[in-house]
Amino acid sequence: MTAAPDAALLRASGSPTPWLAGAGLIALFAVTLLLMGRPPICPCGTIELWHGAANDSGTSQHLSDWYTPSHIIHGFIFYGVAALIFRRLKIPLPFAWALVAAIAVEGAWEVLENSPLVIERYRANTSSDAYAGDSVLNSVSDILAMVLGFLFARKAPWPLTVALALAMELTTLILIRDNLTLNVLMILYPLEAVKDWQTGG
Repeated sequence: MTAAPDAALLRASGSPTPWLAGAGLIALFAVTLLLMGRPPICPCGTIELWHGAANDSGTSQHLSDWYTPSHIIHGFIFYGVAALIFRRLKIPLPFAWALVAAIAVEGAWEVLENSPLVIERYRANTSSDAYAGDSVLNSVSDILAMVLGFLFARKAPWPLTVALALAMELTTLILIRDNLTLNVLMILYPLEAVKDWQTGG
């Protein structure tokens, strides 16, 4: 889903260590998910570059789907938070290590998201009543989507990043009646009226 960091980014980091740490974290999360019993790929036995259905047995099983934009937005948010923190501290942003921290947070969420408690909460409180957890392939792809968002936010003017995030949120809201904002709302404070609208009730 995203290319490896280019030579300029590697030079800017000053050392390959954070990049190796980031790759190691992704591998660690993948192994953790396998040990949790998550399937390595879709149980259907195929690998799709894009899965267009929003709520079926293939959702969250392939390389990308309608929820991939949410993970790109995670990268926007993580970069923005890191930039604000280091601006307040009045020291340069250690970009590569900030990315490692973002990978750690995103990976931890992928593990939590695939716990029985959270899977059941998704099924009970959101429109994703067919959700059965992610494949390891999908979880790794979600982490890489976050990395893509983080790298984009570093290079792009912040108004463009905000505009792109809003465009992705509006697009998924219109096309599948779900997005990152509603996902967070329905996990933390489920509203029956929202669920009825999402499911066409």
